[in-house]
Amino acid sequence: MGAGRTVLITGVSRDLGRTFARSLAVDPGVDRVIGVDAVPPRGDIGDVSFVRADIRNPVIAKVIAKEDVDTVVHMSVIATPGTAGARGTMKELNVIGTMQLLAACQKSEQVRHLVVKSTTTAYGASSRDPAMFTEDMEPRRAPRTGYAKDVAEVEGYVRGFARRRPDVTVTMLRCANVIGAEVDSPLTSYLRLPVVPTVLGYDPRLQFLHESDLHRVLRHAVVEQVGGTFNVAGDGVILLSQALRRIRRASVALPSFSFGGVGSALRSLRRADLSPELLGFLTYGRGVDTSAMREVLGFAPTYSTEAALAEFAATLPPSGGRTERALDALSTRLTAEAPSSEAPADAGRSHPLSIAGGSDG
Repeated sequence: MGAGRTVLITGVSRDLGRTFARSLAVDPGVDRVIGVDAVPPRGDIGDVSFVRADIRNPVIAKVIAKEDVDTVVHMSVIATPGTAGARGTMKELNVIGTMQLLAACQKSEQVRHLVVKSTTTAYGASSRDPAMFTEDMEPRRAPRTGYAKDVAEVEGYVRGFARRRPDVTVTMLRCANVIGAEVDSPLTSYLRLPVVPTVLGYDPRLQFLHESDLHRVLRHAVVEQVGGTFNVAGDGVILLSQALRRIRRASVALPSFSFGGVGSALRSLRRADLSPELLGFLTYGRGVDTSAMREVLGFAPTYSTEAALAEFAATLPPSGGRTERALDALSTRLTAEAPSSEAPADAGRSHPLSIAGGSDG
């Protein structure tokens, strides 16, 4: 990387943005790192210069111009309305914030590289999905609401920006679910539950990306400046049932229509948010092809999907306690109230409340 690089990173109030900004600030090829967010970071940001600014406001253009920013890393597309305050605020941060940021980049004569942290949620999750999504594929069912719709709109705006500013290298990273000790996301909150609800009759395929590999691929993108859209995930896939055994979590199988009540209970306990996107993922799973990540972007994750899960499992406390008892009681009530006609044909082979735990066989 040449000298004189000034990198602006959005979303530094959250742990992943903060830790990436801090690690990039010590890179010898980077002169300055500017961290931007509407609220201050919760932890140490090292040599990062923090600027309190809301990217939904056109003032972000002044920040980019004043600081002579040549590289922008956009990390502030969020997955949970809880951290934003409400769904409406979340959509504003994701969509309006991205629009304002891209407008600021378009006006700037200094910006030459844009890196966007996107997600494989862009592909959705349905029964019609291919075994592996490649970057040129579209979701089988276009998202209509929530985080998935935000991601689709964000990516659309990024593609529009790339057409308008062909002189700017645009790198879009569609990352698989990131897991690690510092990661607070819908999926990690779900996996941290002492008793994990699963969708009766389904065992989805999962791919993971370790948080350190997220930092590595973002830095790689900044350094190498390879344009394009890339799936980013650890090698291999794992079934949800295998994942739960390896992290030693008990599970309770419920009909999909019961997840509304379970989700409300978990939100009231402030333990997890079972969003529609997460429910779809826990039903059908998702797999992405990472050939372009290796062959074009030139990046290889350190952790496989299984290794990332093993590292995550080592950070989990033992299951048990009040949340387990509350979820078990709620699950029993929901199953007792569920109409028998809603159960799948093979439900008799496995009681929906059978608790599975222990080691992976």
